[in-house]
Amino acid sequence: RRRGALRAIKMAGLDPNETMSDILISAQNARSSEQCVETLLSYAQRPTAIFCANDLLALGVMRGLGQRDIKIPDEMALVGYDDVEFASMLSPALTSIRQPKYQLGRAAAELLLHEIGETETHQHTQIMYQPELIVRASTQKKM
Repeated sequence: RRRGALRAIKMAGLDPNETMSDILISAQNARSSEQCVETLLSYAQRPTAIFCANDLLALGVMRGLGQRDIKIPDEMALVGYDDVEFASMLSPALTSIRQPKYQLGRAAAELLLHEIGETETHQHTQIMYQPELIVRASTQKKM
């Protein structure tokens, strides 16, 4: 996910060192990401957008921004990853990157069955799927 974000930044002609900052959190949950909002806001140049590694982290960031009366997306855009069911139900609805969950699960099961059944001749296979950006209100400024 990080590599994909870096690739998109470079494709946009931007310098990743000036454009992106990583914030490490203690756990992959909403409470940890909510607490990192203070770090985000302490930067000399305040970010205009946040990309979270998953939608649960984005939920925590959304709460943290809301507690500080920072308007999404007018003051800060927010993007999650996974497009879980609640993403479209948040206010504002969360822009997220959707993965083809069914195809991923099916491919994983097929690869596992093939590896179990073909132990002598098995060769590892890498399958890549294209994620899909689902644009919602958390990145669309009101006109």
